[in-house]
Amino acid sequence: MAEKTVLIVDDEPSIREMIAVALEMAGYHYIEAGDARQAHSLIVDERPDLIILDWMLPGTSGIDLARRLKRDEGTAEIPIIMLTARTEEDNRVQGLEVGADDYITKPFSPREMVARLKAVLRRSTPPGMDTPVEIGGIHLDPIGHWVTIDGESVNIGPTEYRLLQFFMTHPDRVYTREQLLDQVWGAGIYVEERTVDVHIRRLRKVLGEAHGKLVQTVRGAGYRFSTRQQ
Repeated sequence: MAEKTVLIVDDEPSIREMIAVALEMAGYHYIEAGDARQAHSLIVDERPDLIILDWMLPGTSGIDLARRLKRDEGTAEIPIIMLTARTEEDNRVQGLEVGADDYITKPFSPREMVARLKAVLRRSTPPGMDTPVEIGGIHLDPIGHWVTIDGESVNIGPTEYRLLQFFMTHPDRVYTREQLLDQVWGAGIYVEERTVDVHIRRLRKVLGEAHGKLVQTVRGAGYRFSTRQQ
């Protein structure tokens, strides 16, 4: 199973822990950051599916980080839920104006957080990306984030999952490393092209010897996902 990854950004460890426990119980993978700089580094490296972002952070504020993320093509599509102790309508409006997808005022219940998170993720799923797909014995279920091979469930990391989903929804076509970076990591994300090779190797390892061959290296061009033999 490839869980949705949620980044929790809050400078209060107790708040992060409360959210983390709720996310874990609801079946989500989580990563944590205590400030905007650490958060931005994790966003580039991990490409979370959603960000829970505290308004008040040391140094760069949450609202400034949200504004920066929404202006960048590579991160603009990642949904953001703002957390704040502020109740004034102006602040709520300001948070939504910079592009936040939802807004939760502290204190809040973990159940409310998870319910709002699920609703935001449902709204942000691109059309067609929630349709199950099966190729060559590999079955990918975007709703449950399950990947099975010949009926057996496999453990797969979030980046490898996104890579596999892109390949399976765009089979029999060659993509350069640069194109894969844009499509899977996001345009504007500064990652070395060789990073693609690392995740391709990991993906092949997850798929196993028989099915890993579906991820084909096309010399001098890039990679292709196909059941046709080279």
